[in-house]
Amino acid sequence: MLGWAITFFIIAIIAAVFGFGGIAGAATGIAQFLFFLFVVLLVISLVAGAIRGKAPRA
Repeated sequence: MLGWAITFFIIAIIAAVFGFGGIAGAATGIAQFLFFLFVVLLVISLVAGAIRGKAPRA
């Protein structure tokens, strides 16, 4: 999921360089949403692992 966020961020940068403001804004919004969704799922996963008492895998 973080990979998709980075992909949309790169698309936004490229679109902004070429002057496609609408596409750049949309891609930025998607990247931002995916990044925050990734962070929320990460926190939920860490809390669930801590509750179950398992150490995170390396």
